[in-house]
Amino acid sequence: MSEQTEKAFQKQAGVFLNKKRQVGAKTNKEARWTKNVGLGIKTPIEAVQGTYIDKKCPFTGDVAIRGRLLRGTVRSMKMKRTLTIRRDYLHYIKKYNRFEKRHKNISAHVSPAFLDMKQGDTVLIGQCRPLSKTVRFNVLKVIATAASDKKKFAKF
Repeated sequence: MSEQTEKAFQKQAGVFLNKKRQVGAKTNKEARWTKNVGLGIKTPIEAVQGTYIDKKCPFTGDVAIRGRLLRGTVRSMKMKRTLTIRRDYLHYIKKYNRFEKRHKNISAHVSPAFLDMKQGDTVLIGQCRPLSKTVRFNVLKVIATAASDKKKFAKF
């Protein structure tokens, strides 16, 4: 059986759970639906073999990845299944013929397949439909794990 952490019964939409048993047949394999999100991104092993239920997961839920793919560092993981990504960039000032450092914070949904992340890790996020008021991205891959200062400008 899958992990039931909510009050309502959680199940995957495309999986029928009430299969009739046949006499003498021993099948202990639990049905699980996964998909390939494309774009050269492999489905994590935890998504295929795990027991979690997440309707906003790009690998086991009903969310399509389309649009932009962005890279950033994990800034905070204080929300439930959501984290904040910090993206650093340089902005050119024509008057002074120089660049200034700027950053943006982006909220992204984290599938339970990636729960071993921590602050400072570099992740790849993909754009999807709006999942909540501020979340429009989904974590697709953990690129690098590094313990660094959260306010550090990552370009240099």
